[in-house]
Amino acid sequence: MDAMASNFPPLGFEPASGLAWRRLGKGPPLLLLHGFTGNAQAWPAVIVESLSQRYTVWIPDLPGHGESPARRAGIPSDFPGALQRLMMGLDALGIHRPVWVGYSMGGRLALGAAVSHGVRVRALVLESASPGIPDSRERRHRLEEDQQLSRRIRTEGMAAFVDGWLTQPLFQSQSRLAPEVREAERDRRLGNQPEELAEALEAMSTGGQPSFWQDLPGVTLPALLVTGNLDPKFGAIAANMAVSLPEARHLTVAGAGHAVHLEAPNEWLRRILPFLDEIHGHDKTGSLGT
Repeated sequence: MDAMASNFPPLGFEPASGLAWRRLGKGPPLLLLHGFTGNAQAWPAVIVESLSQRYTVWIPDLPGHGESPARRAGIPSDFPGALQRLMMGLDALGIHRPVWVGYSMGGRLALGAAVSHGVRVRALVLESASPGIPDSRERRHRLEEDQQLSRRIRTEGMAAFVDGWLTQPLFQSQSRLAPEVREAERDRRLGNQPEELAEALEAMSTGGQPSFWQDLPGVTLPALLVTGNLDPKFGAIAANMAVSLPEARHLTVAGAGHAVHLEAPNEWLRRILPFLDEIHGHDKTGSLGT
């Protein structure tokens, strides 16, 4: 069972950003950002196909993932550098003010875009995302941990790293997925290149990104925060974010953990499409309102 539709266009490499992109659909632009060890194909077909009936869906391989190298000449290989590359891609591809939908690491990037490039963001959908770590000592400790993990990728190889990564309590709810779905997800993660993924882990570590907690009151964009009830850690983070984000709503999906889009894709759509329709003024039939 592949997560992507068979008619989904092949990857296209955009040289300005140094990122590989996919595009599907027609309508207002919507950007889908995957999580760490994912790629553009990590979004289930039912989600991509449903969104593409109403929106132009753009999905990049984020730096160090899939077909996108971790580095691009002239741009720092760090969290702000990743945001800069995304902005360069939007410019080169003519993508104007999309809704940013991000899962986990992708959600952190989407929130970073809203903080530092708010005029380029129409609205936010943040799934199991975090504004970062407010305490500087905890940030340094997290960065050191991720640097150790990146060394494991280089020394032990992708299979050992991925298998260890998936044993985290954060992903235990995925054990209930069908075996073929779990196998496809593992294979997709193994498709990343070890050196590129190791660099991406160091560059976009939560310990290396700025903390955005203090910036949340200034993010006045509509925001939907999505978490699964089997992921209490990120549920608590989202609840705290909703207090500080002026236009945020927090919804919890029952029976799902950290990767709501993977564990409950139909419920993900059922809960998120009304928010997107509201943002873009769709009527109940799905046609674009005036």
